[in-house]
Amino acid sequence: MAITQANTAQGIERSSDQFSTFFVADLFFGVDVLQVQEVLRHQPMTPVPQSPDVIEGLINLRGQIVTAIDMRRRLKLPCRPVELSPMNIVVSGSDGAVSLLVDEIGDVIQVDASTFELPPANLNPIAKLIVRGVYKLNHQLLLVLDAERTVDLSLGISP
Repeated sequence: MAITQANTAQGIERSSDQFSTFFVADLFFGVDVLQVQEVLRHQPMTPVPQSPDVIEGLINLRGQIVTAIDMRRRLKLPCRPVELSPMNIVVSGSDGAVSLLVDEIGDVIQVDASTFELPPANLNPIAKLIVRGVYKLNHQLLLVLDAERTVDLSLGISP
């Protein structure tokens, strides 16, 4: 697996050229495969009273308590249809593992570094904070999440 450097507004970041992909509403996202701990079907959750709205709850992952963040709420998108159970992408961050609740899991894909671009100006304000950039694929754009910024709930949360 090749390690590449991606230019971002924050500077140069090291990442792999492979991404675990997933869908949230009609958006196609990827997170660096090196940051993904595991992918799981819907898990039972324990609600956390008085937590920020984006936190769906806590899951017990083989004895490890993991916070689950609803990506639809994080991105201020419409609620997930009741008949659609979320999937979990558990990412490893500096503060430990966090689960991102997404609509559908995609594949692990390898991208061509030459197709990388900075995030488009028309992204919603929250997405601008957590999307590192985009890759142009044949039939769609891959929005690359910055996992650390995605789980940093101080970004983009208004009282």
